[in-house]
Amino acid sequence: MFEKEAAGLQKMAATQTIRIPEVIGHGATPTGAFLLLEFIASGARNPDSWALFGRKLAAFHQTSDPLFGWETDNYIGSLLQYNARHEDWPGFYIAERLQPQLEMARRAGHLHAADEKAFHRLYKTIGDQCPDEPPALIHGDLWSGNFLFDEAGQPVLFDPAPAFAHREMDLAMSRLFGGFDARFYRAYETEMPLAPGFGQRLEVYQLYYLMVHVNLFGGGYIQQVRNILKRFM
Repeated sequence: MFEKEAAGLQKMAATQTIRIPEVIGHGATPTGAFLLLEFIASGARNPDSWALFGRKLAAFHQTSDPLFGWETDNYIGSLLQYNARHEDWPGFYIAERLQPQLEMARRAGHLHAADEKAFHRLYKTIGDQCPDEPPALIHGDLWSGNFLFDEAGQPVLFDPAPAFAHREMDLAMSRLFGGFDARFYRAYETEMPLAPGFGQRLEVYQLYYLMVHVNLFGGGYIQQVRNILKRFM
């Protein structure tokens, strides 16, 4: 797991668009494994920090690739994240994101046959809902626990689940648990405007992250998934 995370951090750092902790080392021990990263102290946000974060994420998202996916499977939290290459976003999102989580939830008894049918109905609409854009390098798990502002007020990203995917995935995840400061979103869209209708398709992207939470924690996330599926029936 830590080998995959180290490789992801190094690839993200190579974009030279946003600060990423330097990977010092990783390896195995008799009782487990370790990942050693540069220590970056958290500092106070200055008046421009959120807008700077939005601009830097937009620059980060401009790193592209001919195909959706990643050179290897990696992890989101403790769950395996599949990254086989695809030429189209709907094919990648269904086969490598939603379907593996659905199958895991079915095996665990979190979701039922009716839920599975609802997912397959949703699959038929994803191509129509999501704008056609080139694959973008994304953080992949962008919530408030996976970034900080350093002592200079610069944003720092860590704990990623990276892939070349649809850039709106990062924005959708950022809004799942309350959202970021409005200045972040305004600055991002000034640099990289979103296609009309993002508010309507937001939950299509959030469904993946909710399914990850279903498989990690169960509980109330199951009903959140079902509520989204009902809205897209």
